[in-house]
Amino acid sequence: MQQAHDFLEECETLNAVLTGLEPGGWTRPTQFKGWTLNDVLVHLHFWNGMADQSLQDPAGFQQNMARMLPRMQAEGMRGMENEAIAERGEDLRRAWENLYRNMTPRWAAQDPKARVQWAGPDMSVRSSITARQMETWAHGQEVFDLLGETRPESDRIKNIVVLGVNTFGWSYKVHGRAVPEQMPCLELTAPSGALWTFGEADGVNRIAGSAVAFAQVMAQTRNVADTDLRVTGLVATEWMTIAQCFAGGPETPPPPGARHRVT
Repeated sequence: MQQAHDFLEECETLNAVLTGLEPGGWTRPTQFKGWTLNDVLVHLHFWNGMADQSLQDPAGFQQNMARMLPRMQAEGMRGMENEAIAERGEDLRRAWENLYRNMTPRWAAQDPKARVQWAGPDMSVRSSITARQMETWAHGQEVFDLLGETRPESDRIKNIVVLGVNTFGWSYKVHGRAVPEQMPCLELTAPSGALWTFGEADGVNRIAGSAVAFAQVMAQTRNVADTDLRVTGLVATEWMTIAQCFAGGPETPPPPGARHRVT
């Protein structure tokens, strides 16, 4: 399953910029809700482990979620994650690295259409590992931004673009809005230079630009005003203000200029 290898590549790309980080760097706040680099890796490591348990031990996963959900709904995830993951700094990086490298071959060998449980509705194995790639990429953005680095991108980002396309309706529903009958036409340039198109042209609603910028808006790591996307039409414009390709309650994009690479 290619998506498992794409998840591995995403993790390795983030790992490369974190390897050798000075001890004090782990507690620096990022532009995402003030999370530190420790917070980012704790979150990724915790939910990688939960996803892997859903594959290997469905009954144990179900028991854990039944125990965790009331607390998550009452106080959010941060306290629970920090209690579950004891490592910090370089020890945390190695623990996260060991897990994602260990789980990749196991996921790559699965039937992509097999079903696994999750905190919400169950999903396909392919969707689950794609969600892990998306979270790694999305939270990796605040890491690269804080460290003043530009992330090397590849066409593996297509998985996140497709996730954004597939959650067009979800973005409207989670914000309590009626879903438009037709998704805007997308014309996106991949990191390789290939042109990816989605949807059907209606002569009015169109989004064009880089696939990376589209994924950034879908994952709410950039405001659309801070990207190269060219947006025309009322539906296209509205979508770009509420898009979210991740589960949970409604979230609003960062204000213009709030998320950027530190120089």
